Amino acid sequence: MNFFIDSRFLLRSCGFLLRLIYAVCLAGATFNHARMIAAHGWGWDYGGVSRFSALYWTSLTFLDPLAAVLLFARPRWGLALTVAIMVTDVAHNGGLTLFHGGGWRGWLADENLVLQSVFLVFVLASVGVAWRGLGKEKIEPQMNTDEHR
Repeated sequence: MNFFIDSRFLLRSCGFLLRLIYAVCLAGATFNHARMIAAHGWGWDYGGVSRFSALYWTSLTFLDPLAAVLLFARPRWGLALTVAIMVTDVAHNGGLTLFHGGGWRGWLADENLVLQSVFLVFVLASVGVAWRGLGKEKIEPQMNTDEHR
């Protein structure tokens, strides 16, 4: 009986599990954005925020599920988009909170922002494992040696 686990299998499994966790979280975010649009319509200003902020938050209704799908269809693209979404989302929401919503106390009092921040830290801490779990792609095409004789 072999008690050793192939490290490549373990890395691939961990990478898949991480991508699954990311996708579930992105699906939850998609639900929240879609719920806001269903309740208030496409043109809602989110309670008076700038047009840029409203457009950004509305765009997440499409970007979050796109990232979730890409995590499995084109995993490297999905991982990159997930990181980009989370970095910009926390930077955007954190900036609004810091400058217009009570500073750091406002940040810590906003449950959604705290959860987004924790998820961002998780993504940044684990994305390397998820990336390495994809294995190496062949960059150089296979050459037919018969053609070169």
